[in-house]
Amino acid sequence: MRGCDFYENFWRLLMEIGVKKTIFSPKAIINQKFGSKACYKVEKVQEESTQNGFPGLEIPQKAPLFRCQLELPEFTVVSDICRKKKDAEQSAADLALKRLGHNSVAENPSDKDPCDALIDQIKYLFSDEFPLPLHPLRGHLRAALLRRGDLYGLVPASVIAACDTKTSNLCKLLNPEVELKPFLALSLIMRTIPRLSGCVTSKGQLSIQKQNPYPTEIIESSDIQQSDSSESILVKAIQIPASLDKTVQPVTLHISSTGYYLDVIAEELGVTDASKVLLSRTIGKASSETRLYFAASESLVMDLLSDLANVKDFHVEGPPNARASYFCGQGIYGDAIMASIGYTWRSKELFHEHVSLQSYYRMLISKIPSGIYKLSREAILAAELPSVFTSKANWRGSSPREILCAFCRQHWLSEPIFSVTSVPLKASCELLRSQNKLKVTEVAGLATEYANGGGLNAGDGESVGLESNFRCEVKVFSKGRDLIIECSPKEIYRKQTDATHSASLKVLSWLNAYFKDLGMPLEKLNCSADALDISFSLENFHKEFALSQSIHNVQQSGIQGSKLPESKSTDMQYTLSGQDVCLPNIEGSDSGVFPSNGSLLCISYSVSLVTEGGHAKELIESKDEYEFEMGAGAVISALEAVVTQMSAGQCAHFNMNLPPQEFILAAVDDPGRIHSLLSSEACCLEYHVTLLRVTKPPEERMEQALFSPPLSKQRVEYAVQQIKKSCAATLVDFGCGAGSLLDSLLDYPTSLEKIVGVDISQKSLGRAAKVLHAKLSSKSDAGVKSAILYDGSITEFEPQLCGFDIGTCLEVIEHMEEDQACRFGDIALGYFRPKVLIVSTPNYEYNVILQRSSPGTQEEYPDEKSQSESCKFRNHDHKFEWTREQFNHWASELAKKHNYSVEFSGVGGSGDVEPGFASQIAVFKQESLLDEDDLLTKQNSSQHCKVVWNWNCADGLVPTLTSN
Repeated sequence: MRGCDFYENFWRLLMEIGVKKTIFSPKAIINQKFGSKACYKVEKVQEESTQNGFPGLEIPQKAPLFRCQLELPEFTVVSDICRKKKDAEQSAADLALKRLGHNSVAENPSDKDPCDALIDQIKYLFSDEFPLPLHPLRGHLRAALLRRGDLYGLVPASVIAACDTKTSNLCKLLNPEVELKPFLALSLIMRTIPRLSGCVTSKGQLSIQKQNPYPTEIIESSDIQQSDSSESILVKAIQIPASLDKTVQPVTLHISSTGYYLDVIAEELGVTDASKVLLSRTIGKASSETRLYFAASESLVMDLLSDLANVKDFHVEGPPNARASYFCGQGIYGDAIMASIGYTWRSKELFHEHVSLQSYYRMLISKIPSGIYKLSREAILAAELPSVFTSKANWRGSSPREILCAFCRQHWLSEPIFSVTSVPLKASCELLRSQNKLKVTEVAGLATEYANGGGLNAGDGESVGLESNFRCEVKVFSKGRDLIIECSPKEIYRKQTDATHSASLKVLSWLNAYFKDLGMPLEKLNCSADALDISFSLENFHKEFALSQSIHNVQQSGIQGSKLPESKSTDMQYTLSGQDVCLPNIEGSDSGVFPSNGSLLCISYSVSLVTEGGHAKELIESKDEYEFEMGAGAVISALEAVVTQMSAGQCAHFNMNLPPQEFILAAVDDPGRIHSLLSSEACCLEYHVTLLRVTKPPEERMEQALFSPPLSKQRVEYAVQQIKKSCAATLVDFGCGAGSLLDSLLDYPTSLEKIVGVDISQKSLGRAAKVLHAKLSSKSDAGVKSAILYDGSITEFEPQLCGFDIGTCLEVIEHMEEDQACRFGDIALGYFRPKVLIVSTPNYEYNVILQRSSPGTQEEYPDEKSQSESCKFRNHDHKFEWTREQFNHWASELAKKHNYSVEFSGVGGSGDVEPGFASQIAVFKQESLLDEDDLLTKQNSSQHCKVVWNWNCADGLVPTLTSN
């Protein structure tokens, strides 16, 4: 009767969860069994000639043929050659099912009642017909038949649930909670025993054995025999205590040639035998055999062996193991062992790999977006998740989409859903106009090219008309299909891939900020989400990431910090505030090749852990060559700040405080030794870096390919001529950046006595300070008596910037939004009121010539080879680029409004030949002086700019630094 009651309870549960009897395709069955671990790779293998249907036409028509490679955790299969991609995928899936011992038609999981199917499957597993030669369970059967005494032939039920995919899926079908509570599968399996003929169990055992011995021929064919070898297999594993107060520790499993590895793990966990050992699902890469093993308490064993119908009443003793549960996304209780060992489809021998402390910490940081990126670059202590996706050509490491997919898999979420939509050209214009970001030249260029029949490669091989741009929305769901995060960017892109990567990076940036500050107030979390066009379900978000706060100690490293050692630098006596880094010591001659935003830099570096006092030093990470894009946030901020101040060929070393402990331990080969060093003494990190080479950004490369001297030098020479004409004594450079203009002006004899630069980038100002200080200190005949650098915005009024003889703003306004560029014009001419203001900006109409002349353009953008295609902006961080008509309109209206005259000129090309100058210039000249009372009022206004560097020849050529 118990068997009948058991069957009725299962049937009632089956009705409650609404099981439907439908027929699934082989691919659907594979997806049900393996989910994201099934990887389909379709390739075009050849083309088949076909009749074209036109008599006399000798041109053969060819139809493509396809073959699919299906990669599963245990093996890989290759399909037959098919005419359609989807047929090749189904063929590969069908072959995989046959190898798994499943008939996709006869054994469809929905064709039979799941309760009966579970009973039949377990009966089959212990029949004389089973197992297949390389089924993972066959290894466990062999090991069970080598066990001695009362354990002879007993196979733990936990092994059946974990190693047989069909059994596991049937258990999940009968009770969906099995997905999160693996021990519930044991109850379902053990309750089948009364209805199993030929299978028995022992009292108090969560195991099953065949009632009658296997025939001799099966024993012989299974290679089951005692070994004379006394050698043991030594497998390194990790013990994860349930208490967060205890640290993870390495353990070594000693497995004899005749022993069962689960019995060894049971001993490590403090239980009597393998039947008390519970197994998690595999974690890590798809082919991994890494699992978490934990012990079932006596009360849980009794509950699992009882006849209770309500599986929710099971009593689990012992504290939950937050760290172990965090890794596998399942409920783990008590101490756990993380080990990579087991029987696989690949071989009948016991598979094993070492799991080291370094492996553990690498798995831990792979739960964080920046950690995934760091691991993909193999630069844990140097790399950082970039803040912007500029182009595929400049990106290094895993792409944003790949990182987001990996993050979802690490947290056992559904694969993210990417929805790319095309935005018609007209709608694109209206959208940009509504956001006050209308790039008229871009839209006009698109419209012109479309009218001429131009096309746009979407980045995925398909060609689309220029009537469409693209936007991508991203949604992240839980495994239960609850919406967690939705990102709906406002930006539109010309390529589908750019839209997808940029949207993915927004989600990653938001998640990364959360993991860096797990105690982030809700208001701040909401604000950061709004800024990135993200909405999220707070309830679902906290539910999925509840364990993160107790696992990642990101806000504090958990290591006793130390004061950084004093810098030994003698040639650089200033630095910028806001960096948790000592003053760098830069060595080597200045090559004059400096990095700038958009440049691709190649460095070599090493990072060492240094104790306070320097008596102990351990190298923990180094790279001979490491490439990254400047200004994209692709390296840690301290490293980028130092490299900004270097030129190609120079070396630098600096110290900085420790990052979170998990990153340090993930980088070293022997975390145990380093951990003891960290615990015993105050330490810091010492970086040694060499700037090997600088590849200039596309804008500079394009200009250099066509102009000699380069446009940048031509702009400086133009400014020098204006200075000489005006006999200017004072100059302010609005948006001075790294000081290239101010530095170049010192090479020319001029009337200048005071030069001032202002910029919002502290890193660039640091570079400018170094360059100017070096040149002013070495030029005793320089006419300049004073030099000041300000940290501040040029779109905000600053009385210290008023009344200069000449102002320059060269190639700056295109880096602002258009409304900000207009605001700068009003502030500069209405308030700062220099006697002369020189403004230059790219001429968008000239881009087609520049981009055709650049030898690197086609290599960097291989999918944009059509010359009829719309031009790109000269640099990825340009917010707009104007035509001559637009620039002239802006400058003329500005001059008229503020009582200035304006003259138009340019450099590069000729103003009389289409399409005009490459760099267009407007020279504003003041026609009336500002009222003295008004000027005095403005000078008494509040100051928002901060002096970051101040040089005066009267001070003996010694610079002074004012920190923020």
